[in-house]
Amino acid sequence: MDKLNVVCPFCNKINKIPKKESYNVANCGNCKESLLDTTPIELSYENFDHVLVNSDIPVIVDFWASWCQPCKMMAPIFKDISKKYPLKVLFVKVNTEKEELIASKFMIKSIPTLIIFKQGKEVKRVSGVLDPLKLSNFINENI
Repeated sequence: MDKLNVVCPFCNKINKIPKKESYNVANCGNCKESLLDTTPIELSYENFDHVLVNSDIPVIVDFWASWCQPCKMMAPIFKDISKKYPLKVLFVKVNTEKEELIASKFMIKSIPTLIIFKQGKEVKRVSGVLDPLKLSNFINENI
């Protein structure tokens, strides 16, 4: 059976899990937390590359800032849509105020900006607020 590398959103350890269509249970071998938790995780300079490079599932990054009104509108939509993709897509957030090096590396000019990565490489990006349908379509077209 094929295996997937999945980075635990709680302890950042890499887990090898069987590749399936759906999962009833999947826990981290290190911290025992559920890998099915879809809550978007906040990444920092210290763990950003680790998560992108070691995740076999696509990673969608929400680049945002606390002062940004459109980002505040996008946050609950991003969180709600994440619930539809357990172990299909990893949802992460990067605060561009705190993580200027990451924002600079990816030339983030406006926020919110969403970028989908596969095997650590950028696949597609979009800027601005997306409604739930447009966000779902953006994800489904690029994973």
